[in-house]
Amino acid sequence: MIKTAKTIAVSDDVYELLVKSKLPNESFSDVIRRSLKKGMRLSDIAGSKTISEEDWKKVLKAFEPQRKADEEKRRKLLQ
Repeated sequence: MIKTAKTIAVSDDVYELLVKSKLPNESFSDVIRRSLKKGMRLSDIAGSKTISEEDWKKVLKAFEPQRKADEEKRRKLLQ
């Protein structure tokens, strides 16, 4: 399988995080792939200046209905 490359832009602070996470002989693609496979979550980037506090609050608000639905489902299953 032939792999093609894509160019993406990241902020300086994200680049520095990638550099610090990079293992010897590992590409940046490998770093990103490893992070995603480890189950990286949105909450992992909160506070890293990748997302503003205001936008993070919007994310939490958007997930609130699902959180409540999950809690209700758990409650019914445990009855």
